[in-house]
Formats: sequence, C-alpha cells, structure tokens
Amino acid sequence: MGSAALALAGAIALPGTAQAANVLTNPGFESGAPSPWSCTGNLGSVVSSPVHGGSKSLAGAVSSSDNARCSQTVSVQPNTAYTLSGWVRGSYVYLGVDGGASTWTSSTSAYSPLSVSFTTGASQTSATVYVHGWYAQGTYYADDISLDGPGGGGGGSDTQAPSAPSGLTSTGKTSSSVSLSWNASTDNVGVTAYDIYRGSTQVLSVAGTSATVSGLSPSTGYTFSVKARDAAGNVSASSGSVSVTTNAGSGGTTFKQAAPYLYEGWGDPPNVSTVMSSTGVKWFTMAFMLDGGGCNPMWDSTRPLTGGVDQTVINQVRSAGGDIVPSFGGWQGSKLGANCSSAGALAGALQKVVDAYSLKAIDMDIENTDEFENEAVQARILTALKTVKANNPGLKTIVTFGTSTTGPTYYGNRLIEQAKSLGADIDVFTIMPFDFGGGSDMYGNTVNATEGLKAKLKSTFGWDDATAYAHIGISGMNGLSDQQENTTPAIWTQIRDWANSHHIARLAYWAVNRDRPCPGGGVVSNCSGISQSTWQFTSITAGFTG
Repeated sequence: MGSAALALAGAIALPGTAQAANVLTNPGFESGAPSPWSCTGNLGSVVSSPVHGGSKSLAGAVSSSDNARCSQTVSVQPNTAYTLSGWVRGSYVYLGVDGGASTWTSSTSAYSPLSVSFTTGASQTSATVYVHGWYAQGTYYADDISLDGPGGGGGGSDTQAPSAPSGLTSTGKTSSSVSLSWNASTDNVGVTAYDIYRGSTQVLSVAGTSATVSGLSPSTGYTFSVKARDAAGNVSASSGSVSVTTNAGSGGTTFKQAAPYLYEGWGDPPNVSTVMSSTGVKWFTMAFMLDGGGCNPMWDSTRPLTGGVDQTVINQVRSAGGDIVPSFGGWQGSKLGANCSSAGALAGALQKVVDAYSLKAIDMDIENTDEFENEAVQARILTALKTVKANNPGLKTIVTFGTSTTGPTYYGNRLIEQAKSLGADIDVFTIMPFDFGGGSDMYGNTVNATEGLKAKLKSTFGWDDATAYAHIGISGMNGLSDQQENTTPAIWTQIRDWANSHHIARLAYWAVNRDRPCPGGGVVSNCSGISQSTWQFTSITAGFTG
C-alpha cells in the first residue's frame, strides 16, 4: 500500500516549492515613497515611526469610507507555492492576495506578524498582494512585507511597457494642493499603477487616473507629469507635462495670530479696551459659539448672535484696531458640530456667523466625547470647514484639540488624517498642551507635544519642517490648570520665544479672564491662582510674531 501510494505521487504534477527569495519591490518602504505599492484614496504614506525594521514603514490613513488598501502586483510562476508574510500594527489589519487567501489581526499596539500561504494557478503569471486596515479604525502601519517564492519566468515574462498616459490636465488647485487627471494607458497585460512626478521627483503612486498632490507652497509654480507601470515593472514614457501655479490663499502659510481667549459668559469679563491699551494685543479668540437650538448659532447657546454684549465687545476690539476669531465648541454645552444634522447644515450655521461679523478666521474647538472622540462628527466638522472656506476666499480655518505630552492622541491623529483624506485644507492645527497630567515641566512638555504634532503633519501631508510649523498653533493655560499644572509667566515667555523661533502660526491661552493675580487662590475663573502682574500673560502673548 505504501509503495503504491509513493508511486502514484510521483506521477502527479505537484505545486513547485517556494524558494527563499522575496519577489516584492520596496518591501520595507525604505525608498521613502510607497511606489510600487498603490494605495486607494492616496491614503498610504511612508513614515519614520513606528517602524519594525529599518528606518521607514507604511502608514495607511483609514477613513470612514476607505480602508486604505495598498497593493503591489508582481510576476509569479504558475502552479507554485508562495508564502506572504509581514508585520502590522493597528486595529483589524489585513494581509492577503487577490482572489486567494488572507489573514488579519484584531488589534495590536505593537507590531505583530501575519503570514498566509497560497499556490498559483496552472496558468497564472501575476499576483496582487495587499495590506489594508478597516473602516474608521484609525491608521494602520505595515513593514517588512515578504512574498517568498520564485519570480516570474518560464514563459511568463513581459518586457512590453505601457503606452504613455495622455491628456494630463489640472482639474483644481488650492494654496497647498493641485488635482490632476489623465487618460488611461494601454498595456498587453494591464496597467497596475500610475506614478506622479513633480519635476523629476516621484511624489505619488495611484491605481486610478486622477490624483491630488498636497503639501505645496502658495503662489508657487509646479510642473507635473505621469508615467504608467505594469505588473512586470515595465514603465511607460512620460506623459506630457502640465504647469500649475498654486493659489495665493491670502498669504498661504504666512498666517500669524496672537489671540488669547476672551469669554463674556464667565469669570468677571475684563474691559477689553483696557486690556488692549495695557498690553498691545490685537486679536482675541471669543468663546464660545454654541447651538441655540435647531442648529442655530448663539453665544453660549443663550446670548444672541448679534446685538448683545458679545457684539459690543467685538465692536470695541475693532474700534481699537484689532479683530476677533470666534471659537465654536469647547468642553461642554450644546455644540453645533454634534447637533447639526449634516455637514451642509453645519456649514450653514458657520456661514451665519461669518456673515454676521465679516470674519477673517474661525476656530473649531473640538473636545470631549461628543465631538473629538466621535469620528463621524470630526468628519462633519471638517467637511463643513472645507465648504465654508471654499465659499469665503481668504477665510482661515483653525481646529483646536487636546494632546498628550508627546503629541496627538489617537483621536488627534484621526482628526489630522481625516483632514487630509477629506481635503479640508485646514490652515492651523492648534493643540492645548495642558490638563494632560504631564507633570511639572510645562515648557518641556509643550515643546515635546508640539514636535509630536509637527511629525504627524509631516507624515500625513508630506510637508517639510517649515511648512508643518507654519500650520501649528499652541493654546496654553495661564497659571494653574485644572490638574494643578503651573505655567508661570517665565514659562509662558519661554513657550512664546520657542514659538517665534520655530515660526508657528498661532499662540493663544485660556484665558484673559484669568490673567490677574491671586496666589493661593486655586483654579478659579477670574484669576490665575499664582503671583503675577495684571494682564501679564496677555502682554507676553502680544509679543508673538511667528
């Protein structure tokens, strides 16, 4: 029986055995760009942290409507066994091959291995492997992906390059991005990706025939071209080039604002004319614009949008040569972002405020579980800001949110990722470096948190250091915070000087109402709880120039 079975086995064509060779290109993303991996929605980027091996890894910025699937097509041999493996980090990360096996991990805060084996078909000469996350589960990371087995050959080789893409044109632009489209190329086995070049530098790789290149400078000319690539790695000739100059964006990334919070509904509101004449400050962040019912904007949900004390104060500020930016949201209360039924309805509410005060900027203070920790509401807010900005040329949009001592938390990262995927074109991402239980080093923790934000903006948008800093704001808390962290005038001066030397966009603090001395007074609404001069923090803030 045993010898009969052995003889039979020898007469059957068994699958070939995979050799210990990785047939993928750029498996560890060390080239610094995803190519030749192609990611849906342009949501894949190469980052320097966290990595499993080497100095780079892939980050897939999953959205509520896109799982950030990154794939690569390679030549393989028919009827041959292959093993696909890799290291992944995140919630519900998948690794697999089109039309074949896949595997996944539920959730991990550190890199975990995934592996799956498959056998090619009798006439199969190419395979597409992929990695992706799951909808609304946050950014996933992948590194050191390997497809072990023999490369294509044995009659499956392909040396014919695709035709060059044609009809390259710009379909839209902002102060920091250019959208492109082109006609599909043809190929004997099919095009797997298009590589987009800015000058001679490849900046994107996509599967479809359109792309948006972000992280550009305002009022700057760029030249773009596209090449097609097939499964065997053959690359077409370049398309014709298209030259585009980005929009001016009313100063683009040169927006600078020193704007401490002022609250007319709390904390013995100061006389704004006195504060301005004593300190030289020109801008204030006016808190808080909330929902008065039915997605209707009102100050604190109770005071009228116009005609009340808030308008009186705004008129005084403007009469003294200053201006205000209203802050929507905050920690508590009935918020427009959470209560308006849609992004369109929210955009309509924001537009009422813009129209009422002919605003130059608006701030969305996104906090708590109803807005910050609700990814659908985050998306609603960002989409509304995108709409309002498009309808009001020159309007600056600011989002403000909490942070850890090392940079954005999970929900802060999601906010940034969604801003990118939605094309919201946010001008300033402002963090609040306090109440994070970070101990006594408020200067060091603020700098570390801001550097963490800078790194996230760079990895998400592809910006350089200077561009990332120019999209950053810091909003501190003077004196004692709710968690007894102490930001003294000397520390706030250090923070301001650091902000100036790194040319960030915005400096604010909570709040002018508290900018009065009361050593030993604790955390109260109308003084700082420490020894200081009256309006000292406002004077320091007024020295911010960016």
